[in-house]
Amino acid sequence: MDSTEIAEFGRLFRDFLDQVVHREHPDPDRSLDLRLRDHLGQPPERLPIVKANYPSYEHANVHLALERWFGSDGRRHELIGVSAESRGVDSLSEMLEAAHRYGRYVIGAVDYAYVPVSTDEELACVSFGLYLGTDGDERCVVLLRGPHEDYGRNGVELEVLAPSRDAAKRLLVGVDRLIHEHNIFRGKVLSFQGSDFEDGIGPFRFHPRPVLSPADIVLPEGLLERVERQVVGVARRRERLRSQGQHLRRGLLLYGPPGTGKTHSVRYLLSQLPEFTVVVLAGMSIQRVSAACSLARHLQPALVVLEDCDLIAESRDYTDGGQPLLFQVLNEMDGLGDDVDVAFLLTTNRADILEPALAQRPGRVDMAVEIPLPDAAGRRRLLELYGGGLGLSDAALSEAVTRSAGTTASFAKELMRRTTLFAAEREADAVETADMEAALSELLSDQDALTRRLLGVPDPEAAAGRAQTVPEDDADADADDDADELDDDRFLD
Repeated sequence: MDSTEIAEFGRLFRDFLDQVVHREHPDPDRSLDLRLRDHLGQPPERLPIVKANYPSYEHANVHLALERWFGSDGRRHELIGVSAESRGVDSLSEMLEAAHRYGRYVIGAVDYAYVPVSTDEELACVSFGLYLGTDGDERCVVLLRGPHEDYGRNGVELEVLAPSRDAAKRLLVGVDRLIHEHNIFRGKVLSFQGSDFEDGIGPFRFHPRPVLSPADIVLPEGLLERVERQVVGVARRRERLRSQGQHLRRGLLLYGPPGTGKTHSVRYLLSQLPEFTVVVLAGMSIQRVSAACSLARHLQPALVVLEDCDLIAESRDYTDGGQPLLFQVLNEMDGLGDDVDVAFLLTTNRADILEPALAQRPGRVDMAVEIPLPDAAGRRRLLELYGGGLGLSDAALSEAVTRSAGTTASFAKELMRRTTLFAAEREADAVETADMEAALSELLSDQDALTRRLLGVPDPEAAAGRAQTVPEDDADADADDDADELDDDRFLD
């Protein structure tokens, strides 16, 4: 016997075992085959099946869309579960065959998974269940499967058994429309994480939208206005720009040393755009940019935040053509039409790494703005912002401003926290100047050198060299000039 004959003999022998030895005889009341035949009024194996797949993060949207579809006028449904060991891997057609021929599938409990739908709310979504639906005179069966780590399934799947392919497609089109109309992500701030069990997108998180005012932002004069005009101004004047043939898609790069307020500036922009859907990607999670752009396109107006882009400027781990991952990000940006109201906001601590990659893909980012180290006036405003309720004297604040030359906004925030902590350790009711002096001395000591670097403070030698080259009063103006030069030469069409 050759290999083909052996394989055929094996198949026939397995069929014999299934039909004669292993055939189960379930309770008729639990028979999936009988239940589906009764619902459909005809053998289910004769009807076509149409499938649709969705990303795992759409689980709640698909569940809610099905509930709304069957909950509309003229439609109703019954939801049943299925019990069998192989249900996680068998397709609906395989389940129907096994239920009919071998009685392998029986009616059981519906499986649910709790999925976040906001910052503080979860929804019980069907993760494995059959909808026995009625739409007027038509009958259908819809199998909903959610993501399942044990089966290596990273996605949501619908299989529709209906009297015709057109009827199945009509249902799926309706589901897609309802997902778009009632999308749980619209107007929310969220971030993606990687899948734990295979390539793709795993869990996501909702984040509270920041609540900030211009008084909460300390930047050199005119800088916040430039940033806000590029992102918020375009959004507020979208109709006029569209009517005059101007594009809405825009890209803004915020660059500068760590701790100077780039992320804080991003948070301010989010607070000014309450109607925007926001997707935040940081570091290597930027590889999820395709999903982020897809959401942004469908849920515009939207803002895609790409933090720490320098981390992927040279990475070739996630691209087929061997190009840096940043090029994939830029190509995704370019793939959106000019008329979509989507803003891309990139931040980086290493503009020197990022700039060559951006220069090879011109036009995606159309403004670059440096967020510099705060000057004396800026440090004074930061100390007043973070320590405004501590009652410190003007003389104490002035001394702290002088001693903290070359430090960051993060440094000022930590200084005020430690000042409060020193007073608390004394069991004092009020903060005194000595508390801030002690906190400042500790932060500036050799023992806290690493802490200063973690707060974004440059090395003293580098800071001294910068101070000799650029007077402090002129530093911010020069930084702004540098940003303007980058705008003109690198990032404008």
